[in-house]
Amino acid sequence: MQDFVLRFVFFCFAAGVAVAFTDGLLPNGNFELGPQPNQLTGTVIKDPHAIPEWETSGIVEYIKAGQKQKDMILVVPEGSFAVRLGNEASIKQRVKNLEKGEHYSLTFSAARTCAQNEVLNISISPDSDVIPMQTMYSSNGWDSYAWAFKAKSSEVDILIHNPGNSEDPDCGPIIDSVAMKTIRPPKLTNKNMLKNGDFEEGPYIIPNTTWGVLIPTSMEDDDSSLPGWIVESAKAVKYLDSAHFSVPSGKHAIELIAGMESAIAQLVRTSLGRSYALAFSIGDANNTCRGSMLVDAYAGKHTIRVPYESKGNGGFKRAVLKFKAESERTRVVFRSSSYNTRSDDLSSLCGPVVDDVSLLSVRTRRLSL
Repeated sequence: MQDFVLRFVFFCFAAGVAVAFTDGLLPNGNFELGPQPNQLTGTVIKDPHAIPEWETSGIVEYIKAGQKQKDMILVVPEGSFAVRLGNEASIKQRVKNLEKGEHYSLTFSAARTCAQNEVLNISISPDSDVIPMQTMYSSNGWDSYAWAFKAKSSEVDILIHNPGNSEDPDCGPIIDSVAMKTIRPPKLTNKNMLKNGDFEEGPYIIPNTTWGVLIPTSMEDDDSSLPGWIVESAKAVKYLDSAHFSVPSGKHAIELIAGMESAIAQLVRTSLGRSYALAFSIGDANNTCRGSMLVDAYAGKHTIRVPYESKGNGGFKRAVLKFKAESERTRVVFRSSSYNTRSDDLSSLCGPVVDDVSLLSVRTRRLSL
């Protein structure tokens, strides 16, 4: 059967038949296929088409793991190679066979080098956004980021651009492991008035990475990498998987990593005057994030503050906010009120985990903790 599938895929490519997009790394998304020696001047790429599947612009360097830059040893998170973007440099790849009107989430890993105010401009025409890299959340210097978009056609150009103007030519963000995933809009059920309350639908997590995926702030839930939810705060939230973190329920959860600067929200239809119960879990991710944690949960004007004393080795507790709806739409918000750092390095921000969120009318359902 496996041989048949391989022969079928080969036939489709040979005959020019479109093969639907598949979640995962983009072709050569980890840059393991690189330039020929004659296409390089030191580490700088001379030919814009030297990296298979990619087009480069400006000063783009081909970086090898363990390469020394002044007094710093460069680390590559996955595989042996990555690229570094100089001032106004970019990498681009055309992705085909998308479904027009479908939502997708781009995931990539990035490391800041020496410039403190590095940012990345992500563009998939006609949409674009700037992702700040001033705050790094992983102790190894690498973070993974997610960015969502709606496909306007079956082919899109993905552009990652460094708009920086550092005076040091050795500065500039390093990029690796570029991947994509189809985002399926969650449907409402009679068991939960919230969409994606268990956070099982979210961005692609790159295999062999152990630091989760940052979802930057977004004021639109239509193009969110966390469908149903809006990251409506100054800083990102982190999407976790149960393979590398302690998760209260299922395979995924959200970590509020930047105190009051990271929050998620969802607007839900309610009936004026009806009683509801918002139930949820909070805990820690088993990532050495220890100490006193506080989560504020809001349902319109109603709020509850839930403390959690973390030992940094996993665990969670349940909480409930009961309220009467004061309008036909109620905004549900979760925000951390404490700033925490990991005890193993005392610098990486971390925070409480939120999971298994449900909203039910207490007149028609019995609430179970």
